[in-house]
Amino acid sequence: METTATILHADLDAFYASVEQLLDPSLRGKPIAVGGGVVLAASYEAKAFGVRGGMPGRRARELCPQLTFVGGHFDEYQRLGEAAIAVLGDFTPLVERISIDEAFADVAGCTHLFGSPADIAATIRRRVRTELGLPISVGVARTKHLAKIASQVAKPDGLVVVDPATELNFLHDLPVDLMWGVGPVTKARLAESGVLTIGQLARIPGRSLHRLLGPAAGEKLTALAWNRDPREIKTHHRAGSAGAQSALGMKPADEHTFQPTLRYLADRVATRLRAKSRPGRTVTVRVRFADLRSVTRSITLDAPVSATAILAEIAETLVRTILDQYPLEKTISLLAISVSHLDEHAETQLDLPLGLADEPRRPGSRQGLARWAADRAIDKVRARFGWNAVGYGSVALGIARSVPDAFRELAEKEL
Repeated sequence: METTATILHADLDAFYASVEQLLDPSLRGKPIAVGGGVVLAASYEAKAFGVRGGMPGRRARELCPQLTFVGGHFDEYQRLGEAAIAVLGDFTPLVERISIDEAFADVAGCTHLFGSPADIAATIRRRVRTELGLPISVGVARTKHLAKIASQVAKPDGLVVVDPATELNFLHDLPVDLMWGVGPVTKARLAESGVLTIGQLARIPGRSLHRLLGPAAGEKLTALAWNRDPREIKTHHRAGSAGAQSALGMKPADEHTFQPTLRYLADRVATRLRAKSRPGRTVTVRVRFADLRSVTRSITLDAPVSATAILAEIAETLVRTILDQYPLEKTISLLAISVSHLDEHAETQLDLPLGLADEPRRPGSRQGLARWAADRAIDKVRARFGWNAVGYGSVALGIARSVPDAFRELAEKEL
């Protein structure tokens, strides 16, 4: 019997920690965390004690005294992640990789070769376990959103197939934070209104949800709550933004913390923008405080930027704005920068030297062009001798790299 539930979402379980347990069998069944000063990833055994990614190492040890910290084998993460996604490609060419350890696949056109979507999903799980030694959870459903939720319900190391005839019954009983787009802040806002499940969200009148979350978010979440998701698998995705973030543990909310970190993140992001010749007009920063509450601020510029110093200065201004608006917050646990509204074929418009206060931040000013030229020289040196061959002194001397560069590179989306 044919089914319209042909979308698979495959997600490797506790991926980084699972790889470490694979490489060192003595760690299997034990609570482990990848990292040190900050938890980069935790095994399911550690998560049972409340240990989570982004948590300060000291707090993780308080929750789980027997926790073992291990360093990351980043080349292995890359190799095994690619190998797992390649297994999906053995069944269908319609594979959309969305991170190092998860992907969507549409198997509608290959059921006559390999069996039902459920059979294909079971075979994928078996092969990943047998060939790579890793657990993987798979959700099967009619839409991408529901398939992703199904894979979360299937964890750890499980398979959930959602029958199209009963999908709303399945969906509406689940916690609202399983939905795409519902983070801690939105979850808390919904909880204040008594909305804890997806079904409760689905039944909120449109105007009420718009007032609570805003029109765009309200319409999107209402559609997803009723499983209206027309998105198809995109095998070739051109990113509309570039970003990077740094989990800091718990650091003072002052310039000595945020300035070197933002300059480091700006260096990572701007380098990628220049490599693809895609400067961006909208700069967004995110600050997460000690209670894990996040605040974002953004600005859209007249001209697209890709110079490291310009991006860093804009990000610093936005972070200062956030800290001025939240004077009682004294601790930062995470900083992030992203650049969106990327130009496809950007040409720099030259500025007249009018002595404006923001001229150093204008890409077309004399100072802006000089900054871009310096960055391009740095890019060439790094391309030949490696990332650490040259860089900005304020970054090299100022930032404490609690999160290894290799892990940051894996976590950052490629343009």
